[in-house]
Amino acid sequence: MEQVGIVVILLAIVTGLAQVTDKIRVPYPILLVVTGMAISFIPNLPAVVVSPDLVFLVFLPPVLYGAAWVTSWPDFKANRRPITLLAVGCVLFTTTLVAVVAHSIIPNFGWGEAFVLGAIISPPDAVAATAATKGLNLPRRIITILEGESLVNDATGLIAYRYAIAATATGTFIFWLASINFFYVAGLGILIGFAIGYIFLWVHKITPDNPTTDTAFTLITPYMSYLVAEEFHASGVLAVVVSGLFLSWNSDQIFKHQTRIQAWAVWDTLIFLLNGIIFILIGLQLPMILDNISDYPIWTLIGYGALISLATIVVRILWVFPGAYLPRWLSRRIRREEPRQHPVCGGGFVVRHARYCFARCRAGVAPHVCGRSTFSQPRLNYLPHVLRHLRYAGVAGADVAETNPVVGD
Repeated sequence: MEQVGIVVILLAIVTGLAQVTDKIRVPYPILLVVTGMAISFIPNLPAVVVSPDLVFLVFLPPVLYGAAWVTSWPDFKANRRPITLLAVGCVLFTTTLVAVVAHSIIPNFGWGEAFVLGAIISPPDAVAATAATKGLNLPRRIITILEGESLVNDATGLIAYRYAIAATATGTFIFWLASINFFYVAGLGILIGFAIGYIFLWVHKITPDNPTTDTAFTLITPYMSYLVAEEFHASGVLAVVVSGLFLSWNSDQIFKHQTRIQAWAVWDTLIFLLNGIIFILIGLQLPMILDNISDYPIWTLIGYGALISLATIVVRILWVFPGAYLPRWLSRRIRREEPRQHPVCGGGFVVRHARYCFARCRAGVAPHVCGRSTFSQPRLNYLPHVLRHLRYAGVAGADVAETNPVVGD
């Protein structure tokens, strides 16, 4: 009964904080985590222990499915190369370099533990990516790449995490076996996702059009995809994402407008509550974490955390360049189809772009990005637009102008 009361209180807090974030313009997940940390220090508050299996089973499938459902499959397919490079290459690159940094700066921190840490923090969260880009007026293509990566990078991160745990426990790591297992887990997860998607597409077609039952089927689908994939030791994450993308793309064949309205309302509320609860629960784990590391000075731990966070940010920025140029170096087809990069946007050279924009602003001339005028406002209003386009140019370097010669929407 006590646990039920805690859940009800958390739901009330989540709902109240949603009203606050609309006014103070702070990303919702950040506010929830901070609130959970603050609540955890209330005296005599019962400890809230969260089982990882419970989180993976109850929270992960619907959250991933909801994010996949609102992702445009044509946009996802068109940007599959940068999404794959980020979801696989960048995650493994970040895992490795963060492990090197952690092993170097933390005393008595072995390579196994370092790779476990790197695998945990390397894949950005799908919800956090959506919240972080909300309101920034980024081009739609950049948002598609960032959110698409956050949907599928968990598969890479979880596989790296499992092998890091195994390597820590056994003291051995077999690279070729890990590579084969990666393709098996990812490939079988994708196939299971398509299979579950086809099954539920058929179920929707043969059953009467009923908004209530159709909405119930949409709630069952992610759990079915996840459980079947996990039963075969495949990627439940990829299975859920693929089934969501597949059914979303074919939703016009199976849903009437009444079903769309009802399902959208149900899923919007469900995802709101699940995200809110899980981020608050993350914050509530702080006291138990502090108890486990009480033997270490708090400022030392803060310093380690700051250095690891900085390393993660820097590594992801560094990945822009191999992510942009490696495909061109390795593929003749890409070099043939994308023969020329724009000197400003192609490589993401923000410093040169900054000099270019500010020089034209001082002269009273509107800067251009990829051949198009960035803005036409009076000279005094240039600075906000310059800053926005500097941000755009920096992120655009993550992929070398797939929409050549014009990058953007």
